[in-house]
Amino acid sequence: MKGNANSSIGLILVVAFVSMIGPFSIDTYLPSFPAIEAEFQVSRDWLSQTIAIYLAATAISTLFWGPLSDRIGRKRVILGTLVLYFMASLACALASDYSSFLLFRVFQGMAASGGLVAGRAMVRDAYDSDSAHRAMSYVLMLFALAPAIAPIVGGWLHDAFGWRSVFYFLSAYGGVMLLASARVINETLHKTQRQSFHPLYVLRVYGRTLLHGRFLAIVLALSTSFGGLFLYIAGSPTLIFNFLALETNDFAVQFVPMTVGIIAGSFISGRLAHRWPITRVVSLALGIMVCASLLNLLQAVWLVPTVVTVIAPLVLYAFGVALAMPGFGILAIDCFPNNKGSAAAVQAFMQIMFSGLVAGLMLPLLTESVMGYALGQLLLLAAALIFWCLPVRIRSVEN
Repeated sequence: MKGNANSSIGLILVVAFVSMIGPFSIDTYLPSFPAIEAEFQVSRDWLSQTIAIYLAATAISTLFWGPLSDRIGRKRVILGTLVLYFMASLACALASDYSSFLLFRVFQGMAASGGLVAGRAMVRDAYDSDSAHRAMSYVLMLFALAPAIAPIVGGWLHDAFGWRSVFYFLSAYGGVMLLASARVINETLHKTQRQSFHPLYVLRVYGRTLLHGRFLAIVLALSTSFGGLFLYIAGSPTLIFNFLALETNDFAVQFVPMTVGIIAGSFISGRLAHRWPITRVVSLALGIMVCASLLNLLQAVWLVPTVVTVIAPLVLYAFGVALAMPGFGILAIDCFPNNKGSAAAVQAFMQIMFSGLVAGLMLPLLTESVMGYALGQLLLLAAALIFWCLPVRIRSVEN
């Protein structure tokens, strides 16, 4: 670790729990879909757009928060966006119609991205490359608890108090994270390392990222491989209610095993950080995802959908995703050592925007059968392999 601005454990915990805001904002209200649809008189496809619009807002706003964190520091961005998240979540709970709810989800998404981007940059500020890989693995290990916990908590809250209580919970979570961040973490960006926030300078930095072949290949490989998992996260209401014929409180049968896979993959990734080159870890992870996708396709062709047959391949795929993600992230950010916040912003923008496209455009085309989900995952992974195996080896236009 570089210096002692933060305790190692405190930094990892705060970054992990602030990062959890993203999956909490997506997964906690999934069990409430039928109730929200009934109250606002909208279809499942229309309500699914609240995920897509949230992700779009999250993605676009990263392009603002990243350079801002390079200018004013990571901690200020985290604190400011947590205040916004607290207010936006409270507004979602009080929404009186679908249009208002959708608008407030936009503000939620804008707020959620600040901690995600600044937190990644903060970890890279504080650690050298190998240690950052390990630290990000531990962040992801804790972060992985959110997809497992969120729908369970959401189901409990929904059954006890109704769907609006879910967003009161999210508002309270944002408030707790605000207090924890203010108390625990210190600024990691030294004043001598701060960059200009002038629009022309920011545009030049982003222009360099678009001309950096290695950076783009890494980020696209990350986005498409993660998209193969997010397809099942965003599509979980259809998977749980329609294909597996389960109930509101049964989301744990999908999310808990997936989380076990993510935690295991993150742990192994951290253990390999000082033993293997990052590229070797990522290549192994992609091979595991290939095996998982092929198993998923075979079960969709030959077997009747059950909890075991549908979920088991997802656990293996989630393991591969978690094994790869820390390495993907460090490799991408290291392409721009003097603009870590901006690099983290573009990485987050592309990953989140792609997830939004999966939820908003791809998912509605695949929800008729388990086979559709399996083919969609395989297609996304094939794209990830192309991005990893070909362009990543070409020298970038900008170094």
